[in-house]
Amino acid sequence: MTDQTDLQGRQTLQASESVVVDLSDYRHARDPLPVTFHRRELDQILWVYGRMVGEGEWRDYALDHMRDKAVFSVFKRSGEQPLYRVEKTPKLAAKQGAYAVVNTHGMILKRGHELAQVLKVFDKLLKVVKS
Repeated sequence: MTDQTDLQGRQTLQASESVVVDLSDYRHARDPLPVTFHRRELDQILWVYGRMVGEGEWRDYALDHMRDKAVFSVFKRSGEQPLYRVEKTPKLAAKQGAYAVVNTHGMILKRGHELAQVLKVFDKLLKVVKS
């Protein structure tokens, strides 16, 4: 009986030695790359940001790239909490939409599948001025 168990142990050892794993595939499976904004997405966000800076509404921003989402935070002053966060969460793309605008209190102001539609939350409505 002892010879059989030793023989089985050697067979499993040889089987595990013959497996070759690509190191880059292993690293990606173990530590996935963080979610980032693409260039066109950043262009759209920075266009809105530039407009709001020109109006004196916003002054600073921050970018965060995490495993599950990317966040563009907007600040009135750099020492405060962000006024708004533009979030990209790819896991929600098939359900509610990957993009969302969240205010300081964590309330989702707008969510959708297209970034341009979500960013329209920052468009101000024209008001009628009586003279």
